Amino acid sequence: MPLAEHSSLGVAPLPIEDEVSTQDDVLKSNQGSSDSIVFRVHEDRYNGVIVDPDSLPADVPTFVYRLERSLASWREKQKRGVWLKLPIEKSILVPHAIEAGFRYHHAEPTYLMLTHWLADSPCTLPANASHQVGIGAFVVNDRDEVLAVQEKNGPLKGTGIWKMPTGLINQAEDIFAGAIREVKEETGIDTEFVEVVGFRQGHHVAFEKSDLFFVCVLRPLSSEITKQDSEIEDAKWMSLSEFGAQDFFQSRSMLKKILEVCIASKEKQYSGFGSRAMSTGFQRKLSHFYFNTAQMGKL
Repeated sequence: MPLAEHSSLGVAPLPIEDEVSTQDDVLKSNQGSSDSIVFRVHEDRYNGVIVDPDSLPADVPTFVYRLERSLASWREKQKRGVWLKLPIEKSILVPHAIEAGFRYHHAEPTYLMLTHWLADSPCTLPANASHQVGIGAFVVNDRDEVLAVQEKNGPLKGTGIWKMPTGLINQAEDIFAGAIREVKEETGIDTEFVEVVGFRQGHHVAFEKSDLFFVCVLRPLSSEITKQDSEIEDAKWMSLSEFGAQDFFQSRSMLKKILEVCIASKEKQYSGFGSRAMSTGFQRKLSHFYFNTAQMGKL
């Protein structure tokens, strides 16, 4: 959801680099005998604070004392929410932050993020990420052969089913780039992105999280297959008719429809969403907008 929409809903989004104030008082030095005890913070645009992890002491007694003083100071200044990022090397501090009122938000391999809502109003801090994002790559060459793989691991292991390359998008990776990467990793085939032809949303897929699966059409730029030994049992160019005739597709309505849409895209009877890098005006970096580029080109 764009920043403007977050603002209109009164919901404080996750703190990101481009949404942190850049004024001189962003990184509070907290001069003075009293304020020097308060943790240094970045102030976000929603009257909240993001604790600077480098300002956190490693010993428990100092942390507990300074956290207590910091919370008192932030309440006095009517700050609404606090984001506390604890590096893994300071994990000993976690139970003491919990005792002070912080709650888990999310974890990464090197840190745990905790939050504390200080305002009397209902908490508007966003929940942890609710979806994982995956892709399926439909790659067909000039001979009407589909790039097909058999999985070495997972639910299709040992079934003999041929499927399109699939995988999860990495953090900070664009959908089109993830599709190109997954095909290269699994098969060694170089490709270029053509369009997203559709997507599926599922719920309670991975640890109660939802799942978005984008079906991408790619154009092959090479033909020699080098399969990924760790994940792929086999890979080959397979006739489109043989690929689609598998019971795996014919007996499952959604998979059958996905394949029909992919074939329609190949035959220029269906236009999906291409990608264009654009500026939102809210962030310094460009981001990709997916839309019907073929249809817009005619308008």
